[in-house]
Amino acid sequence: MTDLDAPSPLPAPFAAWFAANGWSLRAHQARLLAEAEAGRSVLLVAPTGAGKTLAGFLPSLIALAGRPPARPKERRGIHTLYVSPLKALAVDVARNVERPIAAMGLPIRLETRTGDTPAHKRQRQKYDPPDILMTTPEQVALLLASREAPALFGGLTTVIFDELHALVTSKRGDLLALDLAGLRRLAPGLRAVGLSATVADPAELAAWLMPQRPDGPRVEAELVIAAAGAPPEISILASAERIPWAGHLAVHALPEVLAAVAEAKTAIVFVNTRAQAELVFQELWAANDAGLRIALHHGSLDVAQRRRVEAAMAAGGGPGGLDAVVATSTLDLGIDWGDVDLVIHVGAPKGASRLAQRIGRANHRLDEPSRALLVPANRFEVLECRAAIEANAEGAQDTPPLRSGALDVLAQHVLGTAVAAPFDADALYTEVTSALPYRDLKRARFDRVVDFVATGGYALSAYERWAKIRRTADGLWRVSNPKIAQVWRLNVGTIVEMPMLKVRLVKNPGARIPAWGGRVLGEMEEYFFETLTAGDTFLFGGEVLRFLAIREQEAIVTPAKGKDPRIPSYMGGKFPLSTHLAARVRAMIADPGRWASLPGQVREWLELQRLHSRLPRPDELMIETFPRGERFHMIVYAFEGRLAHQTLGMLLTRRMERAGLRPLGFVCNDYCLGIFAASDLGAAFAARRPALDDLFDEDMLGDDLEAWLAESALLKRTFRNCAIIAGLVERRHPGQEKNGRQMTVATDLVYDVLRSHQPDHILLEATRSDAATGLLDIRRLAEMLARVRRHIVHARLDRISPLAVPVMLEIGRESVAGGTEEILLREAAETLIAEATRR
Repeated sequence: MTDLDAPSPLPAPFAAWFAANGWSLRAHQARLLAEAEAGRSVLLVAPTGAGKTLAGFLPSLIALAGRPPARPKERRGIHTLYVSPLKALAVDVARNVERPIAAMGLPIRLETRTGDTPAHKRQRQKYDPPDILMTTPEQVALLLASREAPALFGGLTTVIFDELHALVTSKRGDLLALDLAGLRRLAPGLRAVGLSATVADPAELAAWLMPQRPDGPRVEAELVIAAAGAPPEISILASAERIPWAGHLAVHALPEVLAAVAEAKTAIVFVNTRAQAELVFQELWAANDAGLRIALHHGSLDVAQRRRVEAAMAAGGGPGGLDAVVATSTLDLGIDWGDVDLVIHVGAPKGASRLAQRIGRANHRLDEPSRALLVPANRFEVLECRAAIEANAEGAQDTPPLRSGALDVLAQHVLGTAVAAPFDADALYTEVTSALPYRDLKRARFDRVVDFVATGGYALSAYERWAKIRRTADGLWRVSNPKIAQVWRLNVGTIVEMPMLKVRLVKNPGARIPAWGGRVLGEMEEYFFETLTAGDTFLFGGEVLRFLAIREQEAIVTPAKGKDPRIPSYMGGKFPLSTHLAARVRAMIADPGRWASLPGQVREWLELQRLHSRLPRPDELMIETFPRGERFHMIVYAFEGRLAHQTLGMLLTRRMERAGLRPLGFVCNDYCLGIFAASDLGAAFAARRPALDDLFDEDMLGDDLEAWLAESALLKRTFRNCAIIAGLVERRHPGQEKNGRQMTVATDLVYDVLRSHQPDHILLEATRSDAATGLLDIRRLAEMLARVRRHIVHARLDRISPLAVPVMLEIGRESVAGGTEEILLREAAETLIAEATRR
């Protein structure tokens, strides 16, 4: 059945409204109406512009329009709950749903509730709720834990999850799954509706929407897949400038980006990080001689400024509107600005699904193609952009698989349940395991989480401050005192901002490292220092520094003798290169028959690599070694993303140290890893001292990993996040908020106590799991090591190869504001390129 052949089950006012807009009910919209009438949950996978938001809301709008008026003094709760991953999306969808309500004069009240909603309005909504509430996961948790929850949600018929794929693959999704189970307890007949445009495994999402039975088969919601729209028109910028060999800002192409903005009606310029957004915006503004109206949008900006930008984008290219906005992932999802007719992506997208999601922000008409322009910042990114375009043409998706539920999130939910009302542990366990992420949770682990909330664990049980709940004579668990509930409400949620550390220079540390004193050189992300151990040197602000320790919110350093930093600092994208795109890039490099679609400069680069060395093949791990200056280098072409490469670099340098290879440090990007040493690595590997198969053995993920984690600050910092989410340490108290230093001191003390006295503590277990998946990418690294076993190829060269130039440019790279970094890289590149291409 085609969309136009679909029957019209619409009531007269709705049919008239569709006709007035020149629309016909699409097949997937009619199907969702039928599923609603049958009381079934459903997952709708539909492309942008297919009207999936309207499809999700139509059953509720029709039901509310036909509902009899409330009786005098009758208090009705929320009929439909809409949950969005982004505040901006909730506000934008509310604006769009209000249009048919206003046009048809429907007796329906719709409101939004986010962290930006005034407190007095949020309080009023508990006692006088709207018919439809548009909100975020954190607000659902707060409402569910309120005394008013039974009245609010007792009559709830539908919960709509927009951009479901973006909700379920993080700890926010874990919390939301638990809250969905809680909503079903209050409203047993509740229907769940999932909306998504990019889904790699629809069956997983369909199961997430349904209550599960741990001892039974997996239950899935009904799946509706809408017809595909017009394929997007995606092109790679054919820059007239020379494509850099490294860098991530694409400064060379920004004048051409401005020209593309000028030709479009309205454009969104996407980048991958907030730092990139700031720098690209500055560069565009500096070159904006035509006076184009360009704005900036990212999550660190004040809410009032973000709302002004969103309103200006909604106004389009007319008066009061904008020509372009530079944005991060804050505008990835669902925003519907009709005048946006071009999406520009500066830098590689890192994933096929992310690219599809961002392209969907343009056009919003199913029968017209969206237009996107990719602007690779360097030559490897040209390959990645081409791989992403091919994946998009095939409809390939690479959204991450669903995760197992996090234990720190469960601890937060257990306390939230007690905040709402006393609970029975048996009943709560049944409820928790009905949520898909916690379906396989064993009762013993659940009881350990409850015990943690009740006592802090036996190592902390002597301290009253960690006794959050207590079991009373009736067998129910209750909050120990009202203040605990107040503090829980102030700290609900799973988003923990990445803190910065001050870099403090201590000239004469002596035997003791002072906690205070010394000159502050600036700030760097805490994540960088998590990877260091005492004695490592790095480059910052033009100086080589030796890392001594982290004390509270400061990295204590001292001037380092010598010129070579062991571990230079670096900046770059935070999104990992998806496994799917990595495999495509490997295959493209290995097959010269596929190079015809690449720019001439990139084809020449690959040809030079084939001439001077060899091309890495998909079924092998290629290692290059070569001398340069007084050092010797090893390049590992793993194509597994920066996180996995960074972990691999840490583990390999430890092994090489034991083998007497005298490693000095390493650098990496998304495509390869470079290790530099003071001994001849090529000669050592040629003589099998050690053999490369032994060096890259999978057992490095055992004792070597444990030893490094014990020495590094990474686990301690990961524990900090888990402790905050679990409520062991609170960020906010009534009337005050702890700063980063206070939080770190508190969590560091607890971490040391637990490691010494209760190493099997439930939060330490959660910490190790987080580190393995989020910060170290252990699973991906393990899969790579298993795949390349006995398929490692060594190319021993007398000088740097063309493919090695990008990662070599990471050595000694400084963080410099604006486009200066690109200039420095270009100057350094000239020397390396000359060496790599010399015949």
